[in-house]
Amino acid sequence: MSLNQEYYLNLLEQIRWGGTPRCPYCGSINATAYKSERRYHCNECFTSYSVTVGTLFHKTYVDLEKWFVAIRLVIKSPKSTSARKLAENVGVNKNTACYMIARIRRAMVEELELLEKLMQIDESDK
Repeated sequence: MSLNQEYYLNLLEQIRWGGTPRCPYCGSINATAYKSERRYHCNECFTSYSVTVGTLFHKTYVDLEKWFVAIRLVIKSPKSTSARKLAENVGVNKNTACYMIARIRRAMVEELELLEKLMQIDESDK
């Protein structure tokens, strides 16, 4: 895992959980971290999870850094962002960019609080 990916996973954990992992399935904070990967084992419902479960980042192979850039571009764009333009700016192919735009737009309705926190972090970095 790259240092950038590690940084963005830490950032997402801080935003979602305040640093204390919380099971997305049962809400328990009684979890054990896996040593070899960025996942946790819930000691209440016995499931395995990561910070991306239940978010627009779940089950995607696109780096979180690219997601964060795409979110900023889609939300701050005065006009609708085209898949070609996003693909060029983020460094993914057109189909992946189209998929990312769809997920981001859905998150603007379903996960607005998460996106707002991500944008606040982005603003404070400047």
